Amino acid sequence: MSALAMESFWFNKSACDDAERAYYEKLSGCQGPSVVPPQLGLSEQIARARDHIKNSLQCVDTLVTGLSSAEEMALVKKLNALETENKQLKKVTDDLKALVLSLEARVGSLEGGKPAAKAAPAPAAADDDDDVDLFGSDEEEDDAEKARITEERLKAYHEKKSKKPQVIAKTSVLFDVKPWDDETDHNEMIKACKSIEMDGLVWGANKLVPIGYGIKKLQIMCTVEDAKVSIEELGEKIEAFEDFVQSVDVAAMNKI
Repeated sequence: MSALAMESFWFNKSACDDAERAYYEKLSGCQGPSVVPPQLGLSEQIARARDHIKNSLQCVDTLVTGLSSAEEMALVKKLNALETENKQLKKVTDDLKALVLSLEARVGSLEGGKPAAKAAPAPAAADDDDDVDLFGSDEEEDDAEKARITEERLKAYHEKKSKKPQVIAKTSVLFDVKPWDDETDHNEMIKACKSIEMDGLVWGANKLVPIGYGIKKLQIMCTVEDAKVSIEELGEKIEAFEDFVQSVDVAAMNKI
């Protein structure tokens, strides 16, 4: 026994636990079950267990009903907030679901995943009367109107163009007229050349240019209208004066 007295062994631990449980049950207003004596029968033990369960439920109700009005209001607000948040989350989830479905449908249409729409049934064969082009007359009238407008515009263009002063194309020509020798009368040769008259021919200045051995050639200028005077023909007419002229060359020619 002296050895057991030295040990720190808790002999009455169960009694302390029962006392502690009874204390907290008293604070909560619950009646704890009394210790079931070992001599009680089975029916009495069951009845005491039922009493214990009933007392526990009453303790829970007491705790719930023991809330103050402020705490109750806070709890209600919190529950309402949670319910509102739940509804919002549900709505967001539904929107996201609808968006995903629409995106899937669009991707499927872009990738050609969806089957092609069925072609519309071909119209029934038309009667023989439908072969008649009911709008042919209108098209012919439109073509005729376009042709008439085009013709009028061309006519107006030509009339406007005809009223403009015509630009007369002219050429300035310098002839080299060579005599036979140094005894040729140059004055007579100039008179002979300028005696040539043609419609569209205008004679200009002239001069004598020495070419050697006392011989001088005649340079004579004239202006001709291209549409009326041929330069080649004019040179042949100058060469026709064989008493004075040995040859005729075109020294220079400029368009005016």
